[in-house]
This record gives sequence, structure tokens and C-alpha cells, in this order.
Amino acid sequence: MPPPLTTASFICAMNSFAPPKATCPFQITGAKSTPLQIILHSLETDNLSSTSTLAPGNYQKLMEEEKLDLISSLPFELKQRIISFLPLKEAVSASVLSTHWKSLWSPIQVSLNFDPNPVNHEGSGQEFNQVMGMCMRSYACLEQWKLCLNVVDSNEALILKATKGVDRELHLEFFETKKVSRDFKSEPTSTSACLCLHSHHPTQTDSFAGVKLLHLRSVTNLTKTLVSEVFSNCHVLESLKLEKCTGLDSLDVKTDSLRSLVVADCLNMAAITISAQNLKSFWFRGALPQIITLKNTRSLVDVVLNLKDGPINNEFDCEEILSILFSFKDVEALTISGWLLEFNKLKALTWIDSLINKDKRDSLACFLNACPLLEKLLVEIDSNLSTIPCPLFYQYWHEPHLWMDFTSVKSNTSQLKHLKSIELLGFTGRDHELQLMDLLLEKAIRVNSLTLTCPEFLS
Repeated sequence: MPPPLTTASFICAMNSFAPPKATCPFQITGAKSTPLQIILHSLETDNLSSTSTLAPGNYQKLMEEEKLDLISSLPFELKQRIISFLPLKEAVSASVLSTHWKSLWSPIQVSLNFDPNPVNHEGSGQEFNQVMGMCMRSYACLEQWKLCLNVVDSNEALILKATKGVDRELHLEFFETKKVSRDFKSEPTSTSACLCLHSHHPTQTDSFAGVKLLHLRSVTNLTKTLVSEVFSNCHVLESLKLEKCTGLDSLDVKTDSLRSLVVADCLNMAAITISAQNLKSFWFRGALPQIITLKNTRSLVDVVLNLKDGPINNEFDCEEILSILFSFKDVEALTISGWLLEFNKLKALTWIDSLINKDKRDSLACFLNACPLLEKLLVEIDSNLSTIPCPLFYQYWHEPHLWMDFTSVKSNTSQLKHLKSIELLGFTGRDHELQLMDLLLEKAIRVNSLTLTCPEFLS
């Protein structure tokens, strides 16, 4: 993210194209303005100071009467200089102001032959790298390239829109024109659709070595080989976003530079392996992959697991889920899909603690709601165990009992239709223990065995 445009930096930009004695004095007051608003306001103020003594309230009327177009009158080089101060997203939005600003984004168009077959891909890859090397030779200005990849043995083509920002940003979006005559999507390939970036395994191509922010959108099985080459050369990558990349089934990143990772709506993503000690933000949206492994992510503070599509293969292992959750144990902000905390296959549960108090009684009751098929429950109270304060994340996980009384907690606990065996060890007859026992007997409608064991000093 570039620093916000300041008055001084804009004056410097203006002076670099103006006569030596020209100045552009202005002042912004009141509500906070965006960089683009500051630029346009400065131009209006400069025009007023040099051509008119009209009050600011009459300036709009003057513009309408004389149909002044300050933007059109600016030199092309000056407009390029101004827009280079803006973040890439805002710079693209500025292109709708007028046809003159839109001309700054006229894409450089290149046509290449492209063979998606990995066996014959080497020649196509070299041409692609040469073109992208020209695109990435400098980050001095914003640029947009449009590559037409003519598919070999077909009348169809793939379109790649590449947008480059001054802050070493690269956005690549792919489009398929109609249906490719050869159904490459169904052909077996010798390479896996995996994105791999290892900082200690540099490659020969340095066209993308300086990219810090990479956004890949709509990568298909046809274009995965090209994208893999691009990704493997981003040695100083700090931010990665994958969006709607149906052609990718795994992501493997091992680098200390990565700070932000977003994976959104990649339907076939089955494995994510990340080792990045400076990673601070990890956002995922889609189906739960078979493998999510995060190692050396001690800097991670913000995690989103929006598993709106459920598990990728309609089932998951509870142990793997616990491993994923454990990798997030030190985060400060966690957003997670509620179904992930449902243990739909759990049949036997052993709960061990040093005592049963109000919070732990209600926490167990809430946890049982996530175990609909539970058949056997063992609750063991061992006073010799050390007392561990309830972690903050644990309180949020079982939030209802923080504001409910026991009657409400009890009424909100689901019936345990499959629970047949209950064993309570170390119970001393305290109020909270008796209330838990009462709850279990009421909710376990098919229980056929209840074992209660007291400590030896009570026998």
C-alpha cells in the first residue's frame, strides 16, 4: 500500500511538469478526502486562483456554463504522474472519469501461440516469459497487458489480462473464449495442478522476482502450467490471493516473506501447506480441503475459515480438525464455520478435569450439542490435577453459557438420543455435579447404564 498522497508530494508532481516559477497552492479542510478528490480539488483551486476571483460557491455554475474540462486539458504525462500516486484499485476506478483518463489504461495487446499440453509446453512458456519480462521490466507506472493465447490445434483462444501496479502488484485474470475444441480439461496430464513456492529453490526466470502482491483469478486446468511458473519465481511475495482457480488442487508455500494469504472459491483445492513465519493473515472460503497444514506461523493473528461448501469429499477426520484448530491457538481474531465444531461421528467421550464448577458444567452441556451420535460418556473428576484457567477463546467457543442461567442452558441442550452409558468418577455430591447429573439423566432418553464412583475419603 503506497503512502497517502500529501499536499507536498502533489506539488512536487505538478512542479516537475510546470514552468520553473509555476506554483499550485491549495489547502484541504473539513472531511477526510481520498487521494483522487485531493488531486481534482487542487486542479480546481489552481484554475480559480489564476483565471477568476469567483467565490467557490459559484465555481460549479462557471463549469456548467463554460463546460470546462480540466482533466482533458492535462498533458498525458502529467495524468500518468498523478495516477501513479493512487493505489491500484483507485487508479482503475479513475479510468471512468472520462475517455481521456481511460486512455491511460489502454492495454498493450500481444498474441501468442499456446500449447497447454505439458509435453509441448516449453516453447510456449519461453515466449510467455519473454512477454511478461517486458511487462515487468519496470514498476514506474501503471500498465495493463492483454495477452491472446491462441490454443494450438484449435480456433479458440485464452485471454489473459495482466494489470501491474507501482507497488509491485500483479493481477492476472484468465478468460476462455467459448469452448476449446480439444477437451484438455478431461485429458490426463503428467503434472499436478499445484502452486509451489520455496524461497530456497530459486528458478532461472527473474521476470517476477520483484512481485510483492500477486492476485490470480480464474486459473483453469489449461493455464495451470503457466501460472505455476509465474508463482515459483515470486521470491519476495508478501501477499497472495487465489480466487475462483478451479484448475488448482494444491498450494505449497515455504517462504519467510509471505504476510497475507487469501484462498477464495477454489473448488478443487484439496491441500494447503504453508510454512511462513511472518504470515499474519489467512483467509479461506470454500470447501474444507483434505489437508490444511500450517507450520512456523507464530505471527498469525487473523484467521477466517468460511467453510460454506462443507468438506470437499463430504467427510472429515476429527483429529485433523483438532490439528487445524491447534495451529490457530495464538490468533487474536478467528472467524469459523459453526459446523466445523460438530463431531458427527463421535461415539465415545472422556472428559477429565480437576473439578466441576458452573462454567465447566455449562461448557460440557454446550459441547454435547456438537456430539449427536454420542453413545458413551465418561466424566472423571481428579482433584490432584492442577487447575487451569479457562482460555479466552474457549469462552467464545461456548459463548451461550456466559449469559444464560442453568435453566436456560438445560433447555437449550439437545436430547442425547444415542447415549446409553454414563460413568461419573470422583463425584463428591456438590451442587454443580448434581445439576450436571440431573441434566444428563433428562437428556439421555435411552440410557441403560449409570455408574457413579465417589472418592475413597467419602466411602
